[in-house]
Amino acid sequence: MEMEERRTKTSRVGVGAASAAKEVTFAGQKAVGRLVAAVGALADAAIDRALLGDEQVTSAAEAKELLAGDADTEELADKIQRVVVLAVPLVRMAARGARFTRLPWVFVASSGLSVGMAVRAGVRELQLLSSLIAYRLEQATGAPADPALVKNLAIDLYLHPKRAPNVDDDKLRLVRLTRKWVIGGAFGRNTSKRAAKAFDAAETLDARELLAGWHTRPLAGA
Repeated sequence: MEMEERRTKTSRVGVGAASAAKEVTFAGQKAVGRLVAAVGALADAAIDRALLGDEQVTSAAEAKELLAGDADTEELADKIQRVVVLAVPLVRMAARGARFTRLPWVFVASSGLSVGMAVRAGVRELQLLSSLIAYRLEQATGAPADPALVKNLAIDLYLHPKRAPNVDDDKLRLVRLTRKWVIGGAFGRNTSKRAAKAFDAAETLDARELLAGWHTRPLAGA
């Protein structure tokens, strides 16, 4: 009888632990979802501001020169801060669960600062790239560039500067952008070299071909 009671208690503990683990996993997924949504909102706002602003980028060389200067992200400060606030707990959680033999405490302690710097730098890179893409499209058509096309191209080129650009809507882009800014930023990875490659790729875009693909793409939900 005593043995049976012990087995029952052990079984309950096991079920309770499994249930708690599922709740933690679910909570983590929700947190990641909120972070990706925040990065998406920030990217949209940053590109919109670049397209509506007075700063026009007409070449890769000009983009690289502007990138070396100071960036004004004050109007996006709230959205940047939201990304950082959502990112830091996830970065620290990942750091605690990672299989590192020696993870310096300074990494965990300074993750907020590192992520914040990476996100601000990434926003500036994305804005300059968007401005250059918009200029290329406008030169080819003589009309203002479609903001949705600019956003798709900018994020795609920013993530994959060496491959042919893809104008299709791709939700995974935001997940990859989040990983680049948050995880890369936490580890102090510099994105300026990749951004420079993206500028070079944007300068050689075949705008007419991209526009043709954009107008004939299958619409989401169609």
